[in-house]
Amino acid sequence: MLRTDDLHVFVLTAELGSLSAAARQLELSPAVASAALKRLEAGLNCRLLVRSTRSLRLTGEGEHYLPHARSALQSLLEGQQLLAGGKATISGPLQLSAPSDFGRNVLLPWLDEFQLQHPLLSLRLLLADRNADLFRQPVDIALRYGQPEDSSLVALPVASTNRRVLCAAPSYIATHGAPASLADLSGHNCLRYMLAGRVHERWGFHDGRRPLEQTVKGDRISDDADVVRRWALAGRGVVYKSWLDVAQDVQAERLVVLLPRLLGEAAPLNLICAHRAHLGETLRLLREHLSERCHVLLEQAPFHEW
Repeated sequence: MLRTDDLHVFVLTAELGSLSAAARQLELSPAVASAALKRLEAGLNCRLLVRSTRSLRLTGEGEHYLPHARSALQSLLEGQQLLAGGKATISGPLQLSAPSDFGRNVLLPWLDEFQLQHPLLSLRLLLADRNADLFRQPVDIALRYGQPEDSSLVALPVASTNRRVLCAAPSYIATHGAPASLADLSGHNCLRYMLAGRVHERWGFHDGRRPLEQTVKGDRISDDADVVRRWALAGRGVVYKSWLDVAQDVQAERLVVLLPRLLGEAAPLNLICAHRAHLGETLRLLREHLSERCHVLLEQAPFHEW
């Protein structure tokens, strides 16, 4: 029979990448922690971790088993809370990955509110525009625009109606004017974003009858979406961003939406996880919290009435 303390050792070792670090956090001796891993592997009749004096990594079996081990521990915790009469009380670590721009400029205060509501929850936040590997990185959930490329992952909608918008700072418009049509973008400095080595320079729209596309150019490209937004705020050019990223800037008149009669590309925001039941109540409450706040921003979007 598998022991929950052995599962704790395995999960924490995989997350920290170190058996000794996991042992210290669990207040165990290295020998006891090592015995727990060996006992778990013997019970499962497979090797979960490849260990040497200098490195540790998950085996293929370990990668597949890790989300199930996490889910089992979370389920046991929720059962304890239910018996204690605190089903809505969540606790323990939450490891979340989010896009750089949205994470820094929109998400942070929302997570502060969430932790105030759930003070037993601890947060590890990873901000990056590349897609997080939920099986290899110490991440429970990834907040991402668009659907996951890996069909084995689950995407839970947070803001399914979100879209991109074209905008620029008032200072840029005062100097260079505003484009009157999509073709006019060829005469403007367009701030471009790069993901996985590919520059996003073909900007798509819809005029209500047919899709439209414009290839743009400019003197600045970055693989950090927050940098592109900062260039736009500084009046360096025109930017094509998720409405959720720039909604507060538009409302504060730091940015102005251009060509509002054109519908920008869809940019749905989803919570990505390895399994729907992975975090149980934590995932449900976080999704509800973020959806409510995104809904407030989306009500002010220029495409809200389309």
